[in-house]
Amino acid sequence: MSDEQQTPQSQPDSQPQSEAESSKTPSFGWNLYAERINGRFAMIGFVALLILEAVTGQTFLSWMGLM
Repeated sequence: MSDEQQTPQSQPDSQPQSEAESSKTPSFGWNLYAERINGRFAMIGFVALLILEAVTGQTFLSWMGLM
């Protein structure tokens, strides 16, 4: 028997990530970066709406004059 420990060799991924999935830089079109930024702005907008309702004491629709 050998005293050396055998370590499993890492196998390369059978399907490498596409450029859109691995890119962390801005690019044009539907890609992961654009979706991430869109989600972040949506979260900021939702929190801003909650703050607006808390400060004014009115719902968003009544604040806009729709109700």
